[in-house]
Amino acid sequence: MTLAGVVLAVMLAVRGGDGLALGGRIAVLDVEGVIEDDQQFLEHLRRFRDDASVKGYVVNINSPGGVVAPSQSIFQELRRIREDGYPVVASIGGVGASGGYYIALAADSIFALPGSITGSIGVIMEIPDASELMEKVGIRMQTVMSAEHKDVGSPFRPLGEGDRAILDSLVLDVYGQFVDAVADERELPRADVLAVADGRILSGRQALAQRLIDRLGNRRDALAAAGRMAGLGSEPRIVRPPERRVTFWDVLFGRGPAATLSRFVQPLSTDPSPRLKYVVP
Repeated sequence: MTLAGVVLAVMLAVRGGDGLALGGRIAVLDVEGVIEDDQQFLEHLRRFRDDASVKGYVVNINSPGGVVAPSQSIFQELRRIREDGYPVVASIGGVGASGGYYIALAADSIFALPGSITGSIGVIMEIPDASELMEKVGIRMQTVMSAEHKDVGSPFRPLGEGDRAILDSLVLDVYGQFVDAVADERELPRADVLAVADGRILSGRQALAQRLIDRLGNRRDALAAAGRMAGLGSEPRIVRPPERRVTFWDVLFGRGPAATLSRFVQPLSTDPSPRLKYVVP
């Protein structure tokens, strides 16, 4: 075979996804701030899955959690990647609690620093009650409903006993999903999970003692572990998503890395509907 033929054969052998896989790399993704949406993270995952050079993933988590559904969605996609045979390693930084910890559960291995804040296994639903304020200013909300509980969670009236029973049942169901995920992914008896699943936060060292994480270490340790698991050695090449500039609208609506800041700039959500959250208050 000629030299040109050899080169062509090698190119065809390593071709995949959007281009050539010129050596293996580890994809590094960040979960930063309050989790409000999964769209951007899933788009990054899709691009990396189409890149044949990506042999493993590190997820750096610095998040107090957020809305339940996006947290579960990111968890499920990372677990699919792991089940497809790609190593996934999670690294908890300053905080990886509640929904942030839920996402970490999808990893083959979870790293945290001794002083990281993690745990907070629980669910919260916050519903503002503006009914007294409305009365003071002389405004009443007239509501026409198809059924008694259609306006459960409305900020314009207090919760009734029936409303609270419905929401209690909802919160407990989603809480059970969280507990089940911890028990399944960490291979722990459900009773052991319930013993610490009362919303309490834990340090990284406490979480290790409870078997909620695997090792104490920083992002570099997590990357080295992912590299070894992928057969790329302890200092693998990495690839990251393109940097995205934070805009005024990101801050206003709490998107992406601006989500944490938006909690202080805009403490009251523009969406008055009740939302289930895996989040540290």
